Amino acid sequence: MALSASFAAHLATGTTTVARCWALTRADGQVMGFTDHDADIVFTGVTFRADTGLTATALQQTTGLALDNSEGLGALSDLSVTEADIAAGRYDGAEVRAWLVNWADPSERVLQFRGRIGEVTRVAGAFRAELAGLSEALNTAQGSVYQTPCTAVLGDSACGVDLNDPAFSATGTVDAVEEQKLLTVSGLSAHDGNWYRRGRLTVTSGAAAGLVGVIKADSRVGGIHTVELWESLRAEIAPGDTVRLDAGCNKRRSTCRDKFSNILNFRGFPDIPGDNKLLTIPLRSTSTTSGTGAK
Repeated sequence: MALSASFAAHLATGTTTVARCWALTRADGQVMGFTDHDADIVFTGVTFRADTGLTATALQQTTGLALDNSEGLGALSDLSVTEADIAAGRYDGAEVRAWLVNWADPSERVLQFRGRIGEVTRVAGAFRAELAGLSEALNTAQGSVYQTPCTAVLGDSACGVDLNDPAFSATGTVDAVEEQKLLTVSGLSAHDGNWYRRGRLTVTSGAAAGLVGVIKADSRVGGIHTVELWESLRAEIAPGDTVRLDAGCNKRRSTCRDKFSNILNFRGFPDIPGDNKLLTIPLRSTSTTSGTGAK
């Protein structure tokens, strides 16, 4: 956002009424506003609250492709950022926008930063959040990879499988939980054991609603599935909570063909030569024909 002429004139006076405002949008869609002013500020449909104790260090901005970065500091509060939500990972990757605002006239403002939350640390009742700018995405490797297994993610645009199809997903009820990673789930009887292995579990109700885990193992006895996750969920899940399970994919051509009937979208190269070909040593032959004798 460009600096307006009126806001530039206000800043040039040397006696200003400015404050900083931050809008945070979590992956679950919740939008939270914070300001370092002593009263709430409202614009763009967001109320930027003054009672959160949130501050930020100076924003470092650079030219070229170097990373812009900043840091958010604040006190943990049941009314704003809670320790439970941080522990559950609800702020991981959240979008952050930061403005310099004339609190006497919020229409005069300039967007100074846009990015995402990186690492969040907690200590002594406070939190420290690293803010990474948009240029951080340029550090992501680009291009295609030629490899034996499929490179697509099940359900994405390259894959094309519709995970909302009841053939590939189901919703069940948690009957028992151990260490937030071993769950007994009923209501999934339409699918056999191992159907969800390497798939995804999404909690749809309860304190852990919205959290996602990757399925390590899935077995079925009668109509009950026992599902083990690779990592414990970072919020409490209890009997009676509901979960959605998406089918798993081991990235093999046979699985794409037989389990998902999606062979036309298979993105792997199962016939590509392996690393053993790189280690092959040419041997000198004593004969170029099927007969005997040295050449």
